[in-house]
Amino acid sequence: MNKRRVAIVAGCRTPFCRAGTVLSGMSAVALARHAVSELVHRANLGGNAVDEVYFGQVVASPLVPNIAREVSLLPQFPRTIPAASVNRACASANQAIALGYEQIWSGRASVVIAGGAESLSNIPILHSRRMADMLVRFSRAKKVSARLRLLASIRPKDLIPVAPAIAEPSTGETMGQSAEKMAKINGISREDQDQFALRSHRLAHAGTQDGRLGAEIAPVFNAGGKRGVVTQDNGIRHDTSLEQMAQLKPVFDRRYGSVTAANASPLTDGASAVLLMSEEAALSLGYEPLAFLKSYAVAALDPGEQLLQGPAYAVPKALDRAGIGWEELGLVEMHEAFAAQVLSNIRAIESKQWAVEKLGRSRPVGEVNWETLNVMGGSIAIGHPFGATGGRVTMTLVNEMKRRDTQFGLVSVCAQGGMGFAMVLERG
Repeated sequence: MNKRRVAIVAGCRTPFCRAGTVLSGMSAVALARHAVSELVHRANLGGNAVDEVYFGQVVASPLVPNIAREVSLLPQFPRTIPAASVNRACASANQAIALGYEQIWSGRASVVIAGGAESLSNIPILHSRRMADMLVRFSRAKKVSARLRLLASIRPKDLIPVAPAIAEPSTGETMGQSAEKMAKINGISREDQDQFALRSHRLAHAGTQDGRLGAEIAPVFNAGGKRGVVTQDNGIRHDTSLEQMAQLKPVFDRRYGSVTAANASPLTDGASAVLLMSEEAALSLGYEPLAFLKSYAVAALDPGEQLLQGPAYAVPKALDRAGIGWEELGLVEMHEAFAAQVLSNIRAIESKQWAVEKLGRSRPVGEVNWETLNVMGGSIAIGHPFGATGGRVTMTLVNEMKRRDTQFGLVSVCAQGGMGFAMVLERG
């Protein structure tokens, strides 16, 4: 098999904006197509060069089940590019990137666009099962009298909509409830969570002010028919404080809880896109590789345990496959679903007991350097469009690796179902 080095050569994203705000008029498809159009423009890429498209989405519209194909049908591309949509929950864009990596690494493709999108302002709203059955029977009824009888049988409770829940189908536990449980198991205090969240906002604000985050963003003009231009993420709070955060009440365990709206990532709209090439294709087409994908790994644990602890299992696997240790990492981007989740994973990574009991290792995975972790904040401040976050954290890491001339970097993402994803990137 022809194993080739796989390079990231470009990437961009839309602004990440809180659901129900300035991007609410755009569908996930519109957001995805905007990010990819800007990527193609910035990279000066000929559409005929693209071999495949992979895109992640978590809450898909029944009307657009394959968002990747809608992306590949942009006017910039020939209509012959195969495309596939993927769902690994919050690591969906990471999985899209991994699929592109596999195709290029194995010699089946040379140029792949991967990414993800989510519009949590436009999630599908469902009917109750009884109402759905009646609507089907209504559509099949041939006589007016039969249709009138069906309409007369509708009760007010049948009209109550059913929205998709951000909960585990296997346990019924929401993400927030899982974060609460992790905080209690691992002894993560409310103050520690608020401190971490404040750090995220301050670093994201600094990254916005100095232009580093803005360089990733494709401005959106007249979003969903609304006049004006959206140029930056709108969830970053430069004016917040620990005192303000302390006033918020816990959301998921109102009596004993510590997870609040301030130390959790918000529901967000947005899209991201990454351009992958074989090293040979990048050089022949005149692109400078920003970084190479060294390795990746996925892991899973019982969702009934610590649901969002997957990265602590995936990270050591990815490091082993890359042939490096934690101490060789110059930068780390760890997705911030909840402050409790990040701090729980860090405790595990740094714990000898956890390494012995869970990994069968004699020493901890490593010691986290706070100077190199999420150096421009993370999802708590920037936002978390489920299907798009993996592309955002990847490009944030790659761009900062270039600025600092860092050799190795790591991305990690927790995901629904007790899953975790990790990827090691290398420059040079």
